[in-house]
Amino acid sequence: MPELEAPPEKPYPFLYAITIWNESEEIVTLRGRKWVVREDSGDTVVVEGEGVVGEMPMFEKGSEFSYNSYHVVADSATVVGAYFGETAAGEAVFTRIPEFRLLVP
Repeated sequence: MPELEAPPEKPYPFLYAITIWNESEEIVTLRGRKWVVREDSGDTVVVEGEGVVGEMPMFEKGSEFSYNSYHVVADSATVVGAYFGETAAGEAVFTRIPEFRLLVP
């Protein structure tokens, strides 16, 4: 997404669209996320924090939540991570973010 803002040292912004859905029988609230971005050049950035895009969405069985965000890189990169949540009963849950690539053209 070349039209997105990016600093000169990391000139490649990548937009991503995420949809999270609850296939369990439990009500789950998303509490946080962690992304690990490993650039081919060797630089690693860890992005973690509460919720996503300023929200902590609650998912009933079969519900979903979608959002868009972006990350800037200096080189192609591999991304992995996880979402962390909590059931209505207070049990911690998490799901892995499948590995994907940010490929600079």
